[in-house]
Amino acid sequence: MAGFQAPITIHQAIDRIRKNEYLLPAFQREFVWSSDQIEKLFDSLMKGYPISSMLFWKVKGETKTDFRFYQFIKQYIQYHKTHNDSTNTDQVNDFHAILDGQQRLTALFMGLCGSYAHKEYRRSYAFSEWSYPTRHLYLNISKTYTEEENDKEFVFSFIDKSVSKEKDLFVDNENNKWFRIGRILSLHQDEDYDLDDFSEENNLDKESKKMLKRLDKVVHTDLIINYYEEDDQKPDKAVNIFVRINSGGTYLSFSDILMSIAVANWKEKDARSEIHTLVDNIGSKGFNISKDYVLKAFLFLYHKDVRSMITSFNNGFIIKIEDNWEKIRNSILSLFDLAKSFGLTNYTLTSFNATLPILYYLYHREIYEEFTTKKCYETERNSIRSWLFAILLRKTFGGQTDSVLTQARKAFTNDIENELIKSFSDFPAKEINTEIKKITDVGDDFIEELLLTQKDSRYSFPILAMLYPDMDYKNNNFHQDHLHPASTYDKLKQEHKDKYGWQVYNSILNLQMLDSNENMSKNATPLDTWISEQTKTKDKDRFIESHLIPNVDFKLENFDNFIEERKKLLINNLKNILN
Repeated sequence: MAGFQAPITIHQAIDRIRKNEYLLPAFQREFVWSSDQIEKLFDSLMKGYPISSMLFWKVKGETKTDFRFYQFIKQYIQYHKTHNDSTNTDQVNDFHAILDGQQRLTALFMGLCGSYAHKEYRRSYAFSEWSYPTRHLYLNISKTYTEEENDKEFVFSFIDKSVSKEKDLFVDNENNKWFRIGRILSLHQDEDYDLDDFSEENNLDKESKKMLKRLDKVVHTDLIINYYEEDDQKPDKAVNIFVRINSGGTYLSFSDILMSIAVANWKEKDARSEIHTLVDNIGSKGFNISKDYVLKAFLFLYHKDVRSMITSFNNGFIIKIEDNWEKIRNSILSLFDLAKSFGLTNYTLTSFNATLPILYYLYHREIYEEFTTKKCYETERNSIRSWLFAILLRKTFGGQTDSVLTQARKAFTNDIENELIKSFSDFPAKEINTEIKKITDVGDDFIEELLLTQKDSRYSFPILAMLYPDMDYKNNNFHQDHLHPASTYDKLKQEHKDKYGWQVYNSILNLQMLDSNENMSKNATPLDTWISEQTKTKDKDRFIESHLIPNVDFKLENFDNFIEERKKLLINNLKNILN
């Protein structure tokens, strides 16, 4: 019967997690607590503080196969092992699905039975024990904090196993004794070797033994886990309860709630696993998209309203997404292959939402297969590249993104429920810009501001890539290069008496895009010397024209004239490109 049940101990809860009697429904978010939050939870329990009630859903009968369910994560590795493993519930006994309390229960389970690994500062992101050392939770039984030292009283810490040697008790360099708290489980249950035996064998003093007895009481005696049990077997009710509980909280984003509904309604595929895999695959290409982007892509591709609203993710919409998932997934993968071939990175692709019109075009025209490499798509790739770089520089997709996306989609269709895409022979850049009300012709003031963009900033790449479209961007074979070398700036500053600051010298006005090998060869060569060397066997006029260098005296002493003439040259070029 639904209602509050008799409270249980932490040990009882841990035992039920181990036996898969407590599981997580597919619409639950993943574990997000830091190691410090876990340590604070154990400190609170040791101080006798209560923890909030939890909500469990009693799953039985045929309902056990209506959702996918996941086990609690035991060994957590930041960035590398954060996803829960699914479990088969076809032929198991009734169990509880945790609707509220997952973070707390996972923290208890991880602290007592598992491990927590986070990246060491300034070490590689690639997974290794050196970068992500396995840590177990220990309690310092030699001392406690004072109020002046910390808001915590008991000294809990996840300690690197290379330091602790995974011992049940180890002594640090300051002669503090640390107890691995997971050992408290077996010490309580072992009739032949209990907590008293352990304390005597390790010569623990009275205060240390008292602290361990307190821990034993918290885990095995105190009825700490209070929970409300819901036993209605309608899956929709479980989802609604979950959403209602979490929609007012601070730890669950709106996209988490939308995702919870989406994954709960997929029938044949594991939505959580599919979307996580897609996000991870895009990450391997160098772009850190989130599930928010994937959800927005669903809406932009198929829903009449691109706003992220719970009512949009009804059963009919979710079925449409699941039925077309492979095409959607492959289109998104193709899209980011394309972005990478343009030379863009997670840093320089300043708006992921700006890619959604490109996704719409690739997906609904069904040309996403090998779009990045096939010769027949070269014209479309060039159109997309020019449009995307220009739209990033205009920062069109900042601010009111939903309204801009709604306007942009009108270039493809006026009635998404009946006509997904009009007939196009090329990417409709002009049509999109016509629909987007924020798009206006750019003037000299806007371009002059662009020209002061600093080297290696987020916007310097798209500006230079537009000015130098013929570089090998696909293979990342390019460098941003100072025409007048950076090493000569101090000399310029001295000669011109601070007329030109580093902001000008380090800006687009004094930058070009060079082949990486060519740039390494140029190095700190003065501009006049470099041009002279490069044009010994080449047409000088053609060379400087291709590098967007004004035909003036190239010596540093003529920087005044050089920078003014180059500004005129770049303004004319960018005005033609952007308008």
